[in-house]
Amino acid sequence: MVALKTFCNKRFNTSSAGLSPSSTGASILSLLIGTTLGAIKSRRSVSSSAVSAGLELKLSPTLPLAYGICGIANSPVCGCLDKFVPRYPKDWDTADWSSGCVRKTALDCHNESSNGFIKYSGLKLPDTQNSWVLTETGQDIYIRMASSELVSEVDSKSNRKMRKKVTVILALLAGVLLLGLTFAFYVRKKHQEQKLNRESLDRGLEQCHTNESHKEDLELPMFDLSTIADATNNFSINNKLGEVGFGPVYKGMLEEGKEIAVKRLSKYSTQGIDEFKNEIIFIAKLQHRNLVKLLGCCFQGEETILIYEYMPNKSLDLFIFDQTRSKLLDWPKRFEIINGIARGLLYLHQDSRLRIIHRDLKASNILLDVNMIPKISDFGVARSFGENETGATTKRVVGTHGYMSPEYAIDGIFSIKSDIFSFGILVLEIVSGKRNRGFFHPKHHLNLLGHAWRLFKEGRSLELIDAPLGEDSCCLSQVLRSIHIALLCVQQSLEDRPNMSFVVMMLGSEGALLQPKQPGFYTERTFPEIDYYLSSKHTTSSVNEITMTILEAR
Repeated sequence: MVALKTFCNKRFNTSSAGLSPSSTGASILSLLIGTTLGAIKSRRSVSSSAVSAGLELKLSPTLPLAYGICGIANSPVCGCLDKFVPRYPKDWDTADWSSGCVRKTALDCHNESSNGFIKYSGLKLPDTQNSWVLTETGQDIYIRMASSELVSEVDSKSNRKMRKKVTVILALLAGVLLLGLTFAFYVRKKHQEQKLNRESLDRGLEQCHTNESHKEDLELPMFDLSTIADATNNFSINNKLGEVGFGPVYKGMLEEGKEIAVKRLSKYSTQGIDEFKNEIIFIAKLQHRNLVKLLGCCFQGEETILIYEYMPNKSLDLFIFDQTRSKLLDWPKRFEIINGIARGLLYLHQDSRLRIIHRDLKASNILLDVNMIPKISDFGVARSFGENETGATTKRVVGTHGYMSPEYAIDGIFSIKSDIFSFGILVLEIVSGKRNRGFFHPKHHLNLLGHAWRLFKEGRSLELIDAPLGEDSCCLSQVLRSIHIALLCVQQSLEDRPNMSFVVMMLGSEGALLQPKQPGFYTERTFPEIDYYLSSKHTTSSVNEITMTILEAR
C-alpha cells in the first residue's frame, strides 16, 4: 500500500504553497493558502496531526493524493479513489485527511493468487516514498486489489459496454422507426393527393359532359388502355418524346398505321391536374388548322391519357435555335410560320366560342407537322374569358421567362395583350435564330429584344437576320416589316400593343406602320459572363424552355 503522507518542502512555486509548522501540539490550526503574488487563496482549519503529517495543499484546481483526490473547490475537499474508503472517517469529518484511504475489501493474504490488479489511468506517482498520488495527465498505474473487486470491476466494464451497445441499438431503432413513419406519412399523403386530384378531374369532366352546352363539344373518342399500351410498346422509354407539365409524352402507332402522340398523366403529379383538365376542356372545343388536334382520351383505372395528332418535326425551337437545322428553314417558310402562329392566336382571342389566353406562347410550344405547318400546343395554363372580359389578375404567375409581358411577370396582370407580347418575342427569335433569354453580343449586355430595338433606332434592322438566311435569299421588305410588327407587339404599355386582328392585317399588307415605342424589359444586364455562358450553351443544340411558376403575394 502506498503511504498517504507527504512532507512540506518549504518552497513555493506558481501552483502551490507549503507549510512546515514548528509546533506539534494536537491543536486545530488555521492554514492560510496564498498565491506567489501574495493573495490569500483559501483558509482552512486542520488538526495539528495533519500538519505534522506534512499535508501539502496545492493551489491548482485539484489537490491529488494516493487512492484519492483533493480539490479546493470540492466538498469535502478530499476523497478516495474508486474502491477505496477513508481509513478514519471521523478524522475526515474534521478535515483531517492525513490517515488516507484503505481498500474497501482487504487483500486475501492467505490466497494471494486470487488477488489481482486494477488499472487507474492518468495518475502520476510522486517522487517521494511517502506522498499523495498526483492525479494529473500522466501514466497508468496498477494497484493490487481483492478478487471480489476484480469481478465487480469486470462486471462494471461489461455493464458499461452493454449499456453503450443497448443505447446505440435503441438510437438506431428509433431512427429507423422515425424514417419509416415519415415515409409512411409521405406515401399516405401522396396517395390522398392523387385520390383528390383524380376525383377533381372526374368531377370536372362529369360537369362538362352533363352540361348540354358543352356536351357536344366534348364527345371525344375513347381509347382502351390496351390499345394505347400496344401503340407505345407498353410506354417504352424508346418511344418517349419528352416531358410536359403533368407527365411524359410518347410516340405511338395505331394498328391502322396512324401515328399518335400520347400524353400520360404522371401518378406522382400534383401540379398537372388543372393543366390536364384545361387540355381536355379547351382543345376539345378548339378546331383550327394552326392548333394541335386532340384525337381522343383514355380514362381507365388510375390511367388518364390524352391522344393527339403526331407532329413528326416536333417543335419550332429545334429548328430555329440549331445551327444545322436552321438552314432547313428559308425565309418564305419562316414567314409562313409567323403568319400561321398569328392566325392561330387570332382564333383563340377572337374567333373561337371562348376567348382564350394561352399564357405560355413560346418556340417549344409551336409544333410543326410534316409540311412545317405550325400548330400551337400545350394549353395547360390557358385561361378562358367571356365575351365582355379582357383580362384578369392572378397571384399564380405561370409562363416562361423571356416571353412574359412586364405587367404579367411583375403584377400578375394578364390579358390577350400578354399573348401579343409573347408573339412579338417569338417573331424576333424566328427572324434572328437567337433566344431572347441568354442572348449575347460582344458590344453590349442587352437581351435580344433590346438589341433589336437598338438596331431599329439606328436603321440597321437587317443586321438582325439569322446568318443562314442571308440578305440575298430574303424578301427584305418582309423581314423589315416583320421586325417592325414584332416591336409594336412588345411595347412597354399594353395599351400601345395591337390586337391580333390588326397584327394579321399588318402581316398581309404593305401599308404604313406606326412607330413603336420603347419595349418592355429594355434594360442593360449586369452579368455578362452569365449571358455569355447561356449563349454559348445554346449555339450548337436546342433545349426546350421550361415553363416556370412564380408565387408572388399581392
